[in-house]
Amino acid sequence: MVKILLVSEDYKNTEKFSGIFDKNSYEFSAMSDEGLIFDVISADAPDVILIDTKIPNLKNFNKKIKSTCENTIIIFLINSDKIDKELLKYANAFFTADMPEDFIISTINVNLRMKNSLDMLSNSNKDLADSLYRLNALYSTSSQFAGTLDKAKLIQYMIEGMDKALSFSLTSTLSMCNSDEPVLILNSLYELSEELVEALKLRTILNYNSVFEGKEAPVKITSENLKIIKQIKYPASRFTFNLFQFDNMFAPIRLGETFFGCIEIFKETSFTPEDATCFQTIAQQVSVPLKSAALYQEIIETNAKLEKLERLKSEFISIVSHELRTPLTSIKNSLDILMSGRCGEITPSADKFLSMAMRNVQRLSGIINDLLDLSKIEAGKMDFNFAPVNINTVIDYVKSALSEVAKSKGLNLITEETDNLPEITADSQRLEQVLTNLVSNAIKFTPENKTIKISSSIVNSKDIKINEYFKDSIKLTDGDYVEVCVEDEGIGIAEKDLLHAFDKFAQIENSLSRKAGGTGLGLPIAKQLLEAHNGAIWCDSELNKGSKFCFVIPVSNIPSPV
Repeated sequence: MVKILLVSEDYKNTEKFSGIFDKNSYEFSAMSDEGLIFDVISADAPDVILIDTKIPNLKNFNKKIKSTCENTIIIFLINSDKIDKELLKYANAFFTADMPEDFIISTINVNLRMKNSLDMLSNSNKDLADSLYRLNALYSTSSQFAGTLDKAKLIQYMIEGMDKALSFSLTSTLSMCNSDEPVLILNSLYELSEELVEALKLRTILNYNSVFEGKEAPVKITSENLKIIKQIKYPASRFTFNLFQFDNMFAPIRLGETFFGCIEIFKETSFTPEDATCFQTIAQQVSVPLKSAALYQEIIETNAKLEKLERLKSEFISIVSHELRTPLTSIKNSLDILMSGRCGEITPSADKFLSMAMRNVQRLSGIINDLLDLSKIEAGKMDFNFAPVNINTVIDYVKSALSEVAKSKGLNLITEETDNLPEITADSQRLEQVLTNLVSNAIKFTPENKTIKISSSIVNSKDIKINEYFKDSIKLTDGDYVEVCVEDEGIGIAEKDLLHAFDKFAQIENSLSRKAGGTGLGLPIAKQLLEAHNGAIWCDSELNKGSKFCFVIPVSNIPSPV
C-alpha cells in the first residue's frame, strides 16, 4: 500500500487530505513534531511526503528530508502566490488550497509511476554494475589462472577471485594438490579460536567424505593429518560459533575423476542466485589449470627420472666398454703373436680359426669404440680438434682405406669430387669417422657387382634438397655449405623406416640387414658429430633400389662448443 505523510500544523489540511486518501485506499498519516517525523521516516520512509509551506524553518527542514529520504516524492502545499524560488528544487510537485480532488490523486499517481520507473532503472543499473563487476572479477581471475602452473598459487587465486566477486566472511578450502599432505586453508575476515578451527576441520572432513559417498576416497583425511593454514584479514576481531548460522555454499574442485579439493564459503548476508553462479564458475574454472599443472608436474618428474636413467645408462656403457677393452687388447695381442708364427708353425685349419677369431675381435673392438663414442657425445666429453680442412682430402683417405674391402665384395667404389672446394673448419678425424661409417654401411648393404659413389659439391642453403621427412628436424642458417653424398645400389630403406634410420640401436628389418649385423650406433654417432660441426645429415632411399646419404657443413663455420 502507498504510504503518504502530511507535515502540517493546520488541522484543516489533515482533515482534507485524510478524507481524500482514505477513499482511495492510501495509507495516510499526519505529523507536525519534527523530532518524531525524522524518527519515523528514518525507520520506514513513506512513498510521498506532503509539506505545508507554512511550517517554521522550511528550508532546513526540506534539506534534512531530502538527505533522509532520497527516493521519496516531495509535494509542497502552497497557500499563497509567493514562494521562495530556492525551495523549488526540493519539490516534485505542488498542491494549492483550491486544487480539485481528482487532480490531487492524478498528481500523486503520476509521481508514483515516475518513482517506480526510476526505482526500476536504478535497480537495473545496480544489477548491471554488479554483473559487470563480477564479470571483471571472473576475467581477472581467469587471467591469473592462465599465468601459472603452480598449484598452490592457483588455489590462492581462486580464493582471491571469490573474495573480489562475493566479499565472503570466511572460506574453508581443502587442497589436495599434494596428495601426501591434505591442507585446509582458512581465509577469514576475523580471528578464529582453536575450538572453531577444530569444528571447521571436522565439517570439511564430513564434506569431503560426502563427495565420495559410496566410493573409496583417494586419501583418508583425519583431524590429525589435516594441515591448517590460516589467513586472517582483521585479527583484532574474532568470529564465534555464530559463523555456522551464516549463509553458505559448497563446491568440489574436480575435473572428471581427478579431485583437487573442495571449498565452502560463508557470508553473513544471504547469497543471491548470481552469487551462486559466480561461485560455481570460479570453482570449475580453477580445475582445468590445476589439471594442467598436475600433468606438467608429472612431465617434470618423468623427465627427471628419464634423465637419471640416461645418465646411468651412459655411465654403465662407459664402464663396461672400458672394462672390455683391457681383456680384448690382450686377446688381440695374443692372436697377433700366434698368427705371426712365433709360437710355432700354424696349420691351415688353425690359421682359418685364428683369422675368424681376429675378425671377431676387430668387430668387437669397433662395437666398443662406438659405445665409448656415444657415451662421450651424450656426456658432452667428446674432444674435437677443429682446423681448416679440404673435404676432398677426407674423401680420398676413406676411399683408399675401403677400396680393398669393396673390391673383395665385388663392388665398384668411385668418387665424383668438385675441384677447388673452399676449406671448412672441422675435425678431419671425426669427418673421416662419419664418412667411413656411411661407406662401410653402403658396402655392407649393397649386393655384389654394384657401384657405390662418393661425391662432393658446394651448395647454397636455399638450394639444398632435404628429404621432406627430415625438414622439420633440420634447421640450416643461410649461406654456402659443402655437401658430401654416399650413394649406393643396395637394399634401400622403406619409407616408414626413414625417420628411424638415425635412431640409436636401430636396424632396418630384412634378411640382408640381419645377416650384416651391427650395433645400429654408427648413424646416430655420425648425426651428433655433424651437429657439433653445425651441420646436418639426411637420407633418400627407395626399397630394393638403393640409398643416398648426404651431409652438409657450412663453409663459414664456427662449431658449437662440445
